[in-house]
Amino acid sequence: MLAIHQLRVLLEAPIDQTPFDKSRIQNNSVLLAIDLTTAVADEAIKNRDSVIVAYHPIIFRGLKSITFADSQQRSLLRLAQHGISVYSPHTAVDTVPGGMADWLCDVVTGNFSPVKQTPKATIESCSSTMYSAPTYPESPIPAVQAPSSQGPPHTRSTIHPSPPASIPEGFESAGAGRLVTFNEEQPLTTLIDNIACGIGLPGGIPIAIPQGQSVDDISIRTVGMCPGSGSGVLLKGDGELPDLLLTGEMSHHEALAATERGSVVISLSHTNSERGYLRSVMQPKLLAEVTEQWGKAFLDSAKAIDDLSKFGGVPPPSTAYRIQDLYKDQGVASVSVSEADRDPYGIMIWRGN
Repeated sequence: MLAIHQLRVLLEAPIDQTPFDKSRIQNNSVLLAIDLTTAVADEAIKNRDSVIVAYHPIIFRGLKSITFADSQQRSLLRLAQHGISVYSPHTAVDTVPGGMADWLCDVVTGNFSPVKQTPKATIESCSSTMYSAPTYPESPIPAVQAPSSQGPPHTRSTIHPSPPASIPEGFESAGAGRLVTFNEEQPLTTLIDNIACGIGLPGGIPIAIPQGQSVDDISIRTVGMCPGSGSGVLLKGDGELPDLLLTGEMSHHEALAATERGSVVISLSHTNSERGYLRSVMQPKLLAEVTEQWGKAFLDSAKAIDDLSKFGGVPPPSTAYRIQDLYKDQGVASVSVSEADRDPYGIMIWRGN
């Protein structure tokens, strides 16, 4: 969207020097994804989205060049060619109050309203005589925002709080990871059902339990959780571990060390611990924010034209009115969740007797 200072620059410049070209404007829409893959880039280009909000940054290290030889860089070049911007919030979304870590708290405690489940992926046939084609969980569509009192009584805390000096007012719980402490122990099987419903009914849930114990006999009082790869957050330090560690990814030896210390580990496959947040939380929040900002930008554009008319001594250039018309024509922005985005790992189901 055009900021007011950008609008003023356009208004005050001669028409033949302004870069504004309405024919080059994309749709007033945002596409949400976890990973910016070629398929997601294709989707955004086809939909003519203006912005992709990709949770994982596509650039992790500094680049000395951008070439078509690299598939990710090729996507960046194609998106730039089509005038599509990319923004990656990542850690900010992990740590902020109400962010992805808090969403996992809602998932594990069952603190969500009944959801409209998208149909589970059909187990398609493939040439293997023993296994089905891979299936991928689909994020559930939330119905109504759940009241905070839903779910068994519990308290929440931040495992590694952000430095106080860096936290603005109202964000005191910001930081990496969350710890849920139930008032009373909960059956592990109940929490597994909550997790399955909250992330989209995966074909299987990788779980590590201490040897000699049964899933049916395990009760959970404390749950430590971190979206994505959480071992650096959940296993940091030598203190007592939570009864259950919920994350997207943990190495073999880290999971083994945790179970040897008496904890249960549930590892959801990295992005399956993140993707449901886009539809459940980020999409409605972002839509509300851009709707508000779009309205403000339209009013600001009208005020800028009025100010130039009153104090500039000359009528505003026609470009000014074309920009204002853009706000009218485009209307309120739309925010959608990518249909192409998925975890690289699917699950092939055994066709056993």
